[in-house]
Amino acid sequence: MYHIRTDLAVENREIYRQINNQDSKGVDIEREKKEFYEITRVKVLNKEGSQNLHKDIGTYITIDVPSLNKSDEDLKDEISQVVAKEIKGLGKNKDDSKILIVGLGNWNITPDALGPKVVERVLVTRQFFVNYNKEIDETVANVAAISPGVMGITGIETGEIIKGVVEKIKPDLIIAVDALASRKMDRVSTTIQISDTGINPGAGVGNNRMELSEKVLGVPVIGIGIPTVVDAATIVNDTLDLIIDSLKKESAQGSEFYNLLSQTSAEEKYSLIQDVLNPYMKNVVVTPTDIDVLIEDLSIIVANGLNIALHPGIDLKDVNRYIR
Repeated sequence: MYHIRTDLAVENREIYRQINNQDSKGVDIEREKKEFYEITRVKVLNKEGSQNLHKDIGTYITIDVPSLNKSDEDLKDEISQVVAKEIKGLGKNKDDSKILIVGLGNWNITPDALGPKVVERVLVTRQFFVNYNKEIDETVANVAAISPGVMGITGIETGEIIKGVVEKIKPDLIIAVDALASRKMDRVSTTIQISDTGINPGAGVGNNRMELSEKVLGVPVIGIGIPTVVDAATIVNDTLDLIIDSLKKESAQGSEFYNLLSQTSAEEKYSLIQDVLNPYMKNVVVTPTDIDVLIEDLSIIVANGLNIALHPGIDLKDVNRYIR
């Protein structure tokens, strides 16, 4: 499978299926269709599935909400509750768990600021547990949060910062939030991915750093991400596919241009686009013009979902009243 840039397991599955006309062995797919959203659970079961989908063994939950980028407060509240339910469903946190929320990304770059924005809105409670020497509370969980920035700001590898914090406060669970990249523009700001395999900081803007995972940190890691960018080469590739489809509908199959495009394999076409663009637009990503507003809205959705999922005594009414 040639590499089209995406961080979404569901898109890797779609690419594999498109090329091979079947799903990969070692991968289980579950779908749940609702009125305004659809949940797809991709479970990578073994090494074969991991190699075919380029994803670690584990569970990847994708919540597709086509109208998530619209101003519908009721829908946003509903999706926050869906996020909370899916986080709980992974079964990684208990009532007495110590949880560290990590907001990955660069707060100076809007498409990469999702993680820091979420950290601003999560309910942090560790200080109360420490000051009052408590192990468990009926209403709130023991939650700490950090937004470590990026290496270009701190001069320190993000993973090293997180590892140091983990060694000091010894959490039972890490939840890392980051911006992702999609291969489809219509998934930007409308899709939420939740996984139990961790996350690679900087993935959304093409700057992968040390991964945050259980095998690296020694603690289970839940990754939450929303695609905020699309690779420019991917957009050009999709545009060419649309041109080919249009020529086919117009009965232009016999034209020299159509024959040239249709006889070029998907891998050759994508490689050619990258070669042409790289001297002028190397590593260019595209994001919506209203990304600043979208990041604000999406960070509230994710933060509310986290607050509801982690704190047993907090519901949607509480987060909307106090945490905005």
